[in-house]
Amino acid sequence: MKFSIERAALLKAVSQAQSVVERRNTIPILANVLIEAEGNQVQFRATDLDIEVVDKADAMVERAGATTVSAVTLHEIVRKLPDGAQVTLSEDGTAGRLTVAAGRSNFNLATLPKEDFPVMASSEYASNFSAPAPVLRRLFDKSKFAISTEETRYYLNGVYMHISESDGARVLRCVATDGHRLARIDADLPSGAEDMPGVIVPRKTVGELRKLLDDDELQVAVSVSETKVRFATPDITLTSKVIDGTFPDYTRVIPQGNTKKMEVDASDFARAVDRVATVSSERSRAVKLALDEDRLILSVNAPDSGAAEEELAVAYGDERLEIGFNAKYLLEIASQVDRENAVFLFNSSGDPTLMREGNDTSAVYVVMPMRV
Repeated sequence: MKFSIERAALLKAVSQAQSVVERRNTIPILANVLIEAEGNQVQFRATDLDIEVVDKADAMVERAGATTVSAVTLHEIVRKLPDGAQVTLSEDGTAGRLTVAAGRSNFNLATLPKEDFPVMASSEYASNFSAPAPVLRRLFDKSKFAISTEETRYYLNGVYMHISESDGARVLRCVATDGHRLARIDADLPSGAEDMPGVIVPRKTVGELRKLLDDDELQVAVSVSETKVRFATPDITLTSKVIDGTFPDYTRVIPQGNTKKMEVDASDFARAVDRVATVSSERSRAVKLALDEDRLILSVNAPDSGAAEEELAVAYGDERLEIGFNAKYLLEIASQVDRENAVFLFNSSGDPTLMREGNDTSAVYVVMPMRV
């Protein structure tokens, strides 16, 4: 195998591959990237047995072939090569070595046989549809902060992507929750997605998927089965197993009868919460919200380190209310708001609070209160 490729194209392909590879591997081949050169293209394939990413790049292929080499080492080498360099990769099958040459730099890397590399079995996908990258980006970006990190509740360690109903119309919906807060984001149902089975997309996959969605012009092909999900752009295909579990009935958690309404400038609110939380003890990070006629007082009282208070002008016309929240949860939810105004709907100091962006009901957040 021998081919030449521009550094920028190689770096892009290899960085996507090496981020999938687990750093601590008991199986040596899983630390490697499978490089396959044919025609005028090179494919880079990496897997951790749960996720597989395949990245295609244009190259000048002199000799077709395939081999595997350490993903992290190759990435580090390419990263340190000068911009605009032409990189030549050539494999000596008999010596089991891959040579990486650029300008005056020359590297000789150990390889492992391509036959040992595990390729994820392709499954029959029950549903195939395509969606614009910005739509998928919004669905996953706005929900991922609420993914649980508790290993015991593994079925909450991802984003639940499924078909649901909102205002009489069917929607593509992403939900994540960790029991303390919940995010529910809707998008118009893409054609072809009507029969999609609901799947829980794992946290790591959500992180890897984000790298595919930066180009606003792209249409992303999505394929879903009961056990796998695949996202494909013209250059990159990301295939992942889904979490084998049942996502809880989240609709029971979303409050319906919250009538006390506060409207506030989202960025002012986030900055004020951040400021008063500076004095709170790391462990509890509790912030108290005291609401009165068009006035909100945010306060923190940490006996061991001090106290803080800040007043904000808000739109609020209901009875006086005092309620406490974890500062980190409030900040994460407030930072999801793209519009100017955040609308909070309260019931009482012990009930979950609902938050949305202005009058937009396609993104809804729920946060549980704390005792303060």
